[in-house]
Amino acid sequence: MSFISHLAQRTWTSVKMPFIKTNPDKKLFTPGPLSCSQSVKEAMLRDLGSRDEEFLNIIKLIRQKLVDIGEVPPEEFTTVLLQGCGTYAIEAVFQTSTPRCGGRVLILSNGAYGQRMKKICDISSIPCDIFEFPEDSAVEVAKVKEQLRKGDQYAVVAVVHCETSTGVINPIEELGQAVKHYQPQAAFFVDAMSSFGAVPIRIQNGHIDYLVSSANKCFQGVPGFSYIIARKSELLKCRGNSRSLSFDLVDQYEGLEGNGQFRFTPPTHTLVGFVQALQEFQEEGGVKGRARRYKQNCTVLQRGMEELGFSKLVSGDSGGYIITSYYYPDHPNFDFEEFYYRLSQLGQLIYPGKLSNANCFRIGNIGNLYPNDMKYLLKCIGKVLDGMGVPVPVPVPAPISLPMP
Repeated sequence: MSFISHLAQRTWTSVKMPFIKTNPDKKLFTPGPLSCSQSVKEAMLRDLGSRDEEFLNIIKLIRQKLVDIGEVPPEEFTTVLLQGCGTYAIEAVFQTSTPRCGGRVLILSNGAYGQRMKKICDISSIPCDIFEFPEDSAVEVAKVKEQLRKGDQYAVVAVVHCETSTGVINPIEELGQAVKHYQPQAAFFVDAMSSFGAVPIRIQNGHIDYLVSSANKCFQGVPGFSYIIARKSELLKCRGNSRSLSFDLVDQYEGLEGNGQFRFTPPTHTLVGFVQALQEFQEEGGVKGRARRYKQNCTVLQRGMEELGFSKLVSGDSGGYIITSYYYPDHPNFDFEEFYYRLSQLGQLIYPGKLSNANCFRIGNIGNLYPNDMKYLLKCIGKVLDGMGVPVPVPVPAPISLPMP
């Protein structure tokens, strides 16, 4: 009997599927996906057709609300929704905004997600320059101005707002002003994946033409779609640029405007859940309210980690309040894989580092998390260190200055 025939004779009740469990959810101290509320999960327990009037009204509502939250005039800006994670939307902006002939991109990079932008352009054969900065500090506006004055003409200048490989926040308003001053023909593109909705962003003041984020970040929805807040005048210049059908933002925009529908099957449940997430966002006080809680979480985390002896990678205000990177303790008993596993067994999920030059791990404080969650995480970290034989306060590694990535 073949393997396939053998499986066909077995009943579902006899097949063990260990990946389907009823264990309690773990707390996600990560840059995404994030913990979301029970009410957001429950909102998704509905089936809607992609062409139902109710669902089309949901799409319309989400598009309007994101423009409102961005505090930009709806006659000048629009929201384009796109199936897939945030990286899909980033690739769509590059595909759409860069002319096929003569278009060149400048990427301002100080971490892994800036490097990912470069990879997207390289694979798509989009001409691209990358201007790199150390991973533990913000992009320097003065140096960017020098680069923009050199004479190379760019169709797009792109930067990550919150570089979640480290937690560094880049000065996007000053950068956008520099771009428009020295290269007014260039579109300014901001990856605000882990910041939009919790860090104030003045889109108009920063001359931002494209701002990208995702449903499962600071709005605390679930993964499934990303979105682009785009300046209409820039977007509509780009008809015919895209090398890809799926990533053509002009085509997606015109479809949404024409009949209210996605061109291809939309993530219906994710979008329904996002409406509930937006309602909870407004009830918390919008950007100011969410920022207040995330700042409280960050304060509890950073004070507690300092008491435990951990050393931050990023010092000063550049670190923001979204995610914090910490050096490994300088102790022979510390092993990150074991540290991660033991915390996971206690229901606490952190993230490994994403750096090329330092041994670090990351702890996020966004999503459906509160100060008491941070306090419990700290208690678990202390317990795990004790179990590993790492003294508390932990030995602090010698400070290093990270070179260019």
